[in-house]
Amino acid sequence: MNDPADMIDAEGLIEAMVEIVGPEWVLYDPEETRAYASDALTAYREIPRVVVLPNGEEEIVAIVNICQQRQIPIVPRGAGTGLSGGARPIREGVVLSLARMNRILALDPEAAIAILEPGVRNLAISEAAFPHGLFYAPDPSSQIACTIGGNVNENAGGVHCLKYGLTLHNVLQVRGILSSGEVFECGGQTPDSPGLDLLPLLIGSEGMLMIVTEVTVRLLPRPTHAKVVMASFDSIETCAHAVAAIISSSLIPAGLEMMDQAATRAVEDYVHAGYDCEAAAILLVESDGSKTEVDEEIAEIKEILLLNGSRSLVVSETEEERQRIWSGRKNAFPAAGRVAPEYYCMDGTVPRRQMAPLLAHIAQLEKHYRLRCMNVFHAGDGNMHPLILFDGKIMGEWARAEAFGNAILEKCIELGGTVTGEHGVGVEKLDSLCLQFTDAEREVFHALKKVFDPLRILNPDKGIPSLRRCVEHGRKRVDAQKRLPTNLEHF
Repeated sequence: MNDPADMIDAEGLIEAMVEIVGPEWVLYDPEETRAYASDALTAYREIPRVVVLPNGEEEIVAIVNICQQRQIPIVPRGAGTGLSGGARPIREGVVLSLARMNRILALDPEAAIAILEPGVRNLAISEAAFPHGLFYAPDPSSQIACTIGGNVNENAGGVHCLKYGLTLHNVLQVRGILSSGEVFECGGQTPDSPGLDLLPLLIGSEGMLMIVTEVTVRLLPRPTHAKVVMASFDSIETCAHAVAAIISSSLIPAGLEMMDQAATRAVEDYVHAGYDCEAAAILLVESDGSKTEVDEEIAEIKEILLLNGSRSLVVSETEEERQRIWSGRKNAFPAAGRVAPEYYCMDGTVPRRQMAPLLAHIAQLEKHYRLRCMNVFHAGDGNMHPLILFDGKIMGEWARAEAFGNAILEKCIELGGTVTGEHGVGVEKLDSLCLQFTDAEREVFHALKKVFDPLRILNPDKGIPSLRRCVEHGRKRVDAQKRLPTNLEHF
């Protein structure tokens, strides 16, 4: 039963929010707020008390000030495409949806920059820049829906991050609101802006340090030509060795993606990309640039692949064919959703030389947990995306899937990698972080959080586990239906 005091407090909060943004943009009926109960990792859910949709920085400042006075947690939310529970609500808190702040404030072709509100879709940036011969490089698989604010909070990458970098490498300036209600800016539109370089700290901080309200991104000249090579291999190990051979050459492909047979078969049945479903693994290698550069690089790529065990090669000859080949990789996640009722996507990263051992270990884990797994990954930087297939309606399958995923992350750490490459920690990987970082390192994270958010109201219980959690609760999982233990300090 709801505590009457909580109900009165909730009513006062709702009235305060309505006064700031208007009644249309405050949601508090559970039937309306249910849509905000999770991000794309739907296993972790919590129906929020209230959802507020501001339409500008001034409204956000007013919202933050009220939440600060009442010490109410705030969970910033973009498009909800995240895969680690980073936008999972706090039961007693406010979800701050930035969906209305979706304007491109400026696009300067001469300076090759765009100034954006946080709700601008990733793909919309390149669409706006297209007439000027420019594009925005980071291209996560969810780029049709995900927003630049979410990309900044997770330091999103994409299939072309090997050559063009992650969000961090393509953002010049970030503006946002601290938990004090103050406006904070870091970076600049020119190189070597004065002061400490805090962009690497804020980008990827998962909404725990500030609420992003404006992002200035770097635009790049759009390549005039691009081709992709699709190579088939008889074993995962041979494919992994071919990746190492490409990286050790002087080449930096625009994209370097690997998929195992389970993934190619699921994808081919879905989008008919022309994949070799008899191969143990396929490798997609893209070159872009001028026609001469692409032709020369593709010839060199083909030679390396054939020398390193590729049994067949297909090279795109038209832009339509290139897009078709890439559509398979871009649709791997929805293809998994056709094969099984649910999937659990991991995001561990290992040194490239350890990809084959990790995949062999995943094959053993499939047998142990009695669950299938599709593997797709950014081979160029060792960022693995195993998709564990399960049915949450079958008793015990979600628990096995979660244990399977955590076992993969443990192996990533053992092999010299990390638990996340681009999806973030959120609530999903809190326990895995206990294995990766020392107490001293976690103390530094807590100290940084306290500097930016002394009241700890910005996206608490995410990103970094409490010291007490690691010591007292060890491998305790975050229950999808319960609050975190109240005796643990928030991060």
